[in-house]
Amino acid sequence: MKKFAFVAATAAFALAACGDTTDASEEAVADTVEVPADEAMADLPEPVAVAEPEMTDEEAEATMNVTEEEAETAADEAMDAVGAAEAAMAEMEAAE
Repeated sequence: MKKFAFVAATAAFALAACGDTTDASEEAVADTVEVPADEAMADLPEPVAVAEPEMTDEEAEATMNVTEEEAETAADEAMDAVGAAEAAMAEMEAAE
């Protein structure tokens, strides 16, 4: 029984040391972290987003047209490569 009383007293003291509030109904508040952080950041300038120039409709259309032209050129080159491969295959079959 003495051991139980000792453990209970130790647990009570440990719980009492965990918090410094006297009101058990008080909710946890982050002011202990936010206020010092706000004070530390008070002298710094506000962050500014880098303004990226927006494309005009004409620029967007021109870029799209160039992209479409590049895609058509690449497709034409691919078809030429397929034709060359077929010709090479036919030449190899004829050589056998």
